[in-house]
Amino acid sequence: MKMSKQFPLNALRVFEAAARLGSFTRAGEELGMTQTAVSYQIKLIEENVGEPLFLRRPRQITLTEVGQRLAPRVTEAFEMLQEAVLSARGDVDSALLISSTATFASQWLARNIGSFQLAHPNIAVRLTTGEKIIDLTTGAADLAIRSGTGAWPGLDSHPLMRIQFTPMLSPALAETIGGIHEPRDLLKLRIIDAGDPWWRLWFEAAGVQNPDLDGRPTSRLGAQTFEARAAVAGQGVAILTPEFYSDDVALGRLYQPFELRCSDGHDYWLAYPHARRNTLKIRTFRDWILGELDPEANGLRK
Repeated sequence: MKMSKQFPLNALRVFEAAARLGSFTRAGEELGMTQTAVSYQIKLIEENVGEPLFLRRPRQITLTEVGQRLAPRVTEAFEMLQEAVLSARGDVDSALLISSTATFASQWLARNIGSFQLAHPNIAVRLTTGEKIIDLTTGAADLAIRSGTGAWPGLDSHPLMRIQFTPMLSPALAETIGGIHEPRDLLKLRIIDAGDPWWRLWFEAAGVQNPDLDGRPTSRLGAQTFEARAAVAGQGVAILTPEFYSDDVALGRLYQPFELRCSDGHDYWLAYPHARRNTLKIRTFRDWILGELDPEANGLRK
């Protein structure tokens, strides 16, 4: 009976680190090994595979085609092993690290996360915000709430909320020009973040030709939630997702002058590494947030 080749586990760990870091030296530093030892372990794997996994150049290594196919599978295998150990040790009920856009975090998550924590007091939630997409495979966060199309390699993703946008402003600011009667009236006021692509999409859908947005200040406040605060303060007209500001509308701080809402094809998604899909704390949060937002009722697929 022909025996299959057995890959030495330590050599696979060295290959995973070198492929992820793009350096034998850095892999050695992470694993507490010399560069010579790293090279030896990589050679063992290449002899087992029968093909080179790296192209060696002066001060640089790159994965070969075979290496590129192997690396993500090895990474996933080690992540599954790590999850198995954590589960056996009972650490799955530790902190849940969530990365979110600032707007979703402040306008929805912060207002609703209390019910999750009451239902699951053994899971401590830690939240970081930012518009930059972080690499979830590095462990920087357990899961992320992102805006996009949901197509992220290596991640499982679930739609949470449709992103639509429309101009909103304070009623007091509208009064300064006798009210907003047609879309072009908005151009009589300061446009908050005139460089935002949403403005062009909305004005085009509203039938406003050549709104001359290029000649306006293109300052960026960094997140929609900050633009909304500027609009409440009467600093201009912001283009916002109305679902987030129902309280401001009810209190008379903001209003939506036109029913027209647009979309650029991006929605809010929950994403996490495919290899960690069965982690208890990730499954628990996924089931909770999908139940709270009910994407199917909002016309989004699960």
